[in-house]
Amino acid sequence: MKNNLQDTKAYIDKKIDWLKIQSTMKLKFGNEIYESWIKKINLLDEFKSYILLSVSTRFIRDWITSRYLDQILQIVREHNKEIIRIEFTIQDNNLNDQKQDLEISSENIIKHQKVSFIKDSFLQYNRIDPNKNFDNFITGPSNKLAFEASYKVTKDIAHYNPLYLYAGVGMGKTHLLNAIGLSLKEKNKVMFISAERFMYQFVKSIKSNEMVKFKEYFRNTDVLLIDDIQFMNGKEAMQEEFFHTFNALLEKGSQIIVSADRPPNKLSRIQERIKSRFSGGLVLDIQSPDYELRYKIINSKTDELILFNSNQLNITEEIKKFISTEINTSVRELIGSLNRIVSFSRIYNKVPSLSEVRIILKDLLNINENKVNIDSIQTLVCKFYKISKNEMLSPRRSRYLVRPRQTAIYLAKMLTSKSLPEIGRAFSNRDHTTVIHSVKTIEKLRKEDNELNMNIDSLKNKILYNKENEV
Repeated sequence: MKNNLQDTKAYIDKKIDWLKIQSTMKLKFGNEIYESWIKKINLLDEFKSYILLSVSTRFIRDWITSRYLDQILQIVREHNKEIIRIEFTIQDNNLNDQKQDLEISSENIIKHQKVSFIKDSFLQYNRIDPNKNFDNFITGPSNKLAFEASYKVTKDIAHYNPLYLYAGVGMGKTHLLNAIGLSLKEKNKVMFISAERFMYQFVKSIKSNEMVKFKEYFRNTDVLLIDDIQFMNGKEAMQEEFFHTFNALLEKGSQIIVSADRPPNKLSRIQERIKSRFSGGLVLDIQSPDYELRYKIINSKTDELILFNSNQLNITEEIKKFISTEINTSVRELIGSLNRIVSFSRIYNKVPSLSEVRIILKDLLNINENKVNIDSIQTLVCKFYKISKNEMLSPRRSRYLVRPRQTAIYLAKMLTSKSLPEIGRAFSNRDHTTVIHSVKTIEKLRKEDNELNMNIDSLKNKILYNKENEV
């Protein structure tokens, strides 16, 4: 044990040279990006498999992690191959206080080495973001009920059990789950994990013959938060384990919070008994934000940016109202649109005009209201080729049916994010190889048949932009 502690202490004392890394990053990113963003990063500490960096605001952290994190990690690994990830924290000017806290953390790492340095452990996927809390979750009519229920759970654990939140992408589900975990983690054993990571750990535990450890870990938690439960679809063995874990936690009075992109009864290829358990709790949806909420979000994010760099940023009221009106599908797209405008301002050293904003956001504005799904694609293709949907989905292989069917499959692959098996199932449970064949056939014919090429372009315009005169 003594040797292990000495090895750990020696490792912690062996720091990477942050000045050298900064020099490398300056060459890699160029002087403008370095001075604007990278220079603002400070090294707080280095641990066995990761380093802890700090920046002054949440906006800087989000900007850096979304654009430069992979390249920064690559540069760091050139100096220390052991580093496999980077953690960020928000730090004000209280450097001395944080340094003291860090020294205490280093001592705790040595004392609790067995816990802190388990490689690829469940703990690596249980990272709660301290910046996603209830205080900075902006509420409106579309999400207030979900917010209130989430907050209630932190005051009266297992009152709503399970709590099931569903919404489309970028609506704030993960933010609420994170806020719940953040509020409860001081006094409870909290596990926050995505369904994908749950599946990964399940498969890994089977392969390494560690299912007992897996069961103990997940069934001994006080609060289990699982994000994006829809990704558990079709995984029968994992669903079986999740079902028993779910029951074990309910029996011991633990709180379960689940998020998904659809209500329980709409989950595909999920066991009925699991859907029934979800439906037996409190099921709430987060709807698309209305104009007032979108405007509040834009104002809040703009205020953050002004605090960060007031002398270079002045988003006009006209632009804020324009974004709030036009970008109405998700909060994530709303913030993304603001980030684009900020980026434009920094590059060209000016605030864009409204016409320039339209160009910057043209892709978001063009398909903002687009609700592309396989069913609508099938309907439009059938209408175009004057056949019925039953004929398209039938097993018949008549020439006048094969080409429309292949066209619809091709468009489904091009215009939706569905997987090949999902597209196949939407076409009367056809195999994914049929989907591949259809896509390759249409791609080849588009190069040879100008009329077909024009027809497909017309269909795409109709599907994406609702241009009635195109079909």
